[in-house]
Amino acid sequence: MATTQGRVGTQTGAEDRHTPLGLSADDLKKMYYTMVLARSLDERMWILNRQGKVNFVVSGQGQEGAQIGAAYALTPGKDFYLPYYRDLTVVLAAGMTPREVMLGLFARAEDPSSGGRQMPSHWGHRAYNIVSGSSPIATQIPHAVGIAMASMIRGEDAVTAVHFGEAATSKGDFHEALNFAGVLKAPVIFVCENNRYAISVHETKQSAVVNVAERACAYGFPGVMTDGNDVLDVYRAAKEAVARARAGEGPTLIECKTYRIVPHSSDDDESRYRQKVEVEEWRRKGPIDRMRSYLEAHGLWSEEYEKQTRARAMDEVNDATEYAERAASPDPSTLLRHVFAEREA
Repeated sequence: MATTQGRVGTQTGAEDRHTPLGLSADDLKKMYYTMVLARSLDERMWILNRQGKVNFVVSGQGQEGAQIGAAYALTPGKDFYLPYYRDLTVVLAAGMTPREVMLGLFARAEDPSSGGRQMPSHWGHRAYNIVSGSSPIATQIPHAVGIAMASMIRGEDAVTAVHFGEAATSKGDFHEALNFAGVLKAPVIFVCENNRYAISVHETKQSAVVNVAERACAYGFPGVMTDGNDVLDVYRAAKEAVARARAGEGPTLIECKTYRIVPHSSDDDESRYRQKVEVEEWRRKGPIDRMRSYLEAHGLWSEEYEKQTRARAMDEVNDATEYAERAASPDPSTLLRHVFAEREA
């Protein structure tokens, strides 16, 4: 019988929660740096947009904990990642570089996701098994089940993880994919980053089910509810889900309770649907600050370490920005490539 479990509201402290999970001090610092780098890149994207240098930004600020916690349980180069447009931390953890991220933002020819043809944040990278999604939400979820089934047929020990927001669970794609995965015991992990808002629509207005994780029981596999701002809570659930998938025990739905602390996109006026006091309340309990508190409680953080971490991240962001700005745009003669069939010469 599928069950719903979790420890929402878990607080960081002196208790050693990482060692039982198989995480070292270096692992914790790597996770922390990836979150800091993602946040720094995200903030730079907004600046570039406001300067008129890039046309559109869709942000993942506030959701970095859910993303690194889930992605860190996978094996880069072996497993498959199907991110959604907020998953900057996921693609960085999978192997994409800040330069590659910025090339997509500027729509340059070198962009590994689409050669400058896609909207920003529609990531894809063949070398890292990152599969690009489409702009309509939830379409990547059935794709993930198909990829997981392909791994089974080939006898490969690969797990596929697909990310999406809670709004996607109102789509038929979500339910069809979960049903298919449950019947066939596909090695797939469904990661719902519940950030409370489907653009301007609060979660209570789109679903009568309070916890997305509860939906898993209808399809015959576990649903696990986690505190999405607690990296270790998400990692615990993801690690267990990966182990189940590799053992042939089928899929898991992981719900990460988190919050988007910025507008839906660079074109969104969030003041029309939520109050600043709500945003600030969630900002104060964000995942980066909570991870920093955990590092400090275990003697792994200092002001000097923080200064070096921030400086390193900013160096990468500056390098990526400068590189992408100088990079060449796509050749106009290639506009229709990959749209219509081309005759061989």
